[in-house]
Amino acid sequence: MGKKIVILNGSPRKNGNTSELIKYFKKGAEEAGNTVTEFFLNGMNIRGCLGCCRGGKDVESPCAQKDDMLKIYPAYKEADIVALASPLYYWTISGQLKTAFDRLFAVAECDKNYNNPAKESVLLMAAEGNGFEESVYWYDRLMNHLSWKSLGKVLCGGVFEVGDINGRKELIDAYELGKRV
Repeated sequence: MGKKIVILNGSPRKNGNTSELIKYFKKGAEEAGNTVTEFFLNGMNIRGCLGCCRGGKDVESPCAQKDDMLKIYPAYKEADIVALASPLYYWTISGQLKTAFDRLFAVAECDKNYNNPAKESVLLMAAEGNGFEESVYWYDRLMNHLSWKSLGKVLCGGVFEVGDINGRKELIDAYELGKRV
């Protein structure tokens, strides 16, 4: 039986290099019988976490803020796998992805012990350079702190202009990772 996958696309470019990685990952995942839901975060109204700790009172609407996270929460809660996708910005993930991920804390607030739902995850990133170390460090620590299982990473450096990723081996890597999950 297939898994439910949520992709949080933190790229500001809907048809950029990160989106190409997502396209190949999604194709492989769907061919393997999984259901994939993608959220293009840059096109959504998602405000930053207020750190108010007033969430968790309503499992259907876990955050005190009411914005487009209400579209993400149900899919996130049902997902078996969360794919984090982002270009490399200042040696880490984009603000779009970080903002949305911070807001997922409201779901953990629904648990009296602040436990996050158990998930598996993948990291998909594209960048002009190859300095992924900070992002990998953040992702690996996140997996540890959330007790999530990482299923893999696809990091594609040397791509800046839209289309630079075409023909790159990392697209096949993303497709194969999608098939494996």
